[in-house]
Amino acid sequence: MDAPGWHNAPMLERLREDIRVVFDRDPAARTTWEVLTCYPGLHALVWHRAIVHRLWTAGFRWLARWLAHWSRFATGIEIHPGAVIGRRVFIDHGMGIVIGETAEIGDDTTLYHGVTLGGTSWNKGKRHPTLGRGVVIGAGAKVLGPIIVGDEARIGSNAVVIKDVPRGTTVVGIPARAVGGDDHERREAQATKLGFSAYAVTRGADDPLADAIHKLLDHASAVDERFAQLVEQLRRGGVECDADKTVGEAFDPSGINKMLE
Repeated sequence: MDAPGWHNAPMLERLREDIRVVFDRDPAARTTWEVLTCYPGLHALVWHRAIVHRLWTAGFRWLARWLAHWSRFATGIEIHPGAVIGRRVFIDHGMGIVIGETAEIGDDTTLYHGVTLGGTSWNKGKRHPTLGRGVVIGAGAKVLGPIIVGDEARIGSNAVVIKDVPRGTTVVGIPARAVGGDDHERREAQATKLGFSAYAVTRGADDPLADAIHKLLDHASAVDERFAQLVEQLRRGGVECDADKTVGEAFDPSGINKMLE
């Protein structure tokens, strides 16, 4: 985390950097004055970095907590004074965000409203998440426990993350599961072969229909692979293996697409 580097930079330079971040990531931002006066995410971060966290690390714990309480009252964003926050972090809207004491947020991270970086234990010590660089966490997501979210990871809105998230991975659902990767590519290829799109399926969610279709796609892919191997062996043995054109005539891919719309 680059919180110490943030502290070592001149105050005006830090503020300019945070303002540039708003313009980079929020197309609604129009003027510097508007950002300075109307963006609670900026207010909460500057207050935390410049005053509250400094007091906390200097040992003025009660004063830090009291000032953090007033920041929460003014912005709707609750950041514990002990949290470590890197550079160019952007909080969009921000209402309802909770960042716990031992949370660590890497550079260039983006948090949307309703995000919780919470703990799952009453024990002392590290109990909140560590976010790498460039992480994006969607509205309402809950990242719980002393887990690590890798650089450039993406967490979908309202996801509940209770396990480590590898670098560059996108997770969605409750509990959060990874989307994309080899399994997704294989399923999409099989769905395309059958004549519909697996993108229409709610991947990673607790949807029994989606789970059933994914299992069917996995099974169909395995059967196709074994069938191709069998046909190849028969051809090598001199057996004619022309495709049966009647197979699959009753399959209606458009019906699946309509069902998933």
